[in-house]
Amino acid sequence: MAHYRASDSKREQFRRYLEKGGVVDSLTSVLVALYEQPERPSNALEFVKEHFCAAGLASADTEALQQEVNDLRQRCARLEEENKDLKTRLQRYEPEDGATAD
Repeated sequence: MAHYRASDSKREQFRRYLEKGGVVDSLTSVLVALYEQPERPSNALEFVKEHFCAAGLASADTEALQQEVNDLRQRCARLEEENKDLKTRLQRYEPEDGATAD
């Protein structure tokens, strides 16, 4: 009986480990997606592999996209500043009344 309890304890630890790592939630999401398919895929294992990998990559993709957004915002700010500077410089060379030299 002691062997049974030790085995049970290991299972419980392993279950907590999987829950803490988000594995249980990811698997549940993929299985729910499979269940909700209007037509069952011909290869359920392939469906699970594709969707499980996509779920795992989502956070990495999100981080990469977030970094790209930050980089583009910085670039946009630099370009706006440059544009403002160029407009100021241009005003020195163009008359304000819009008159053109003929």
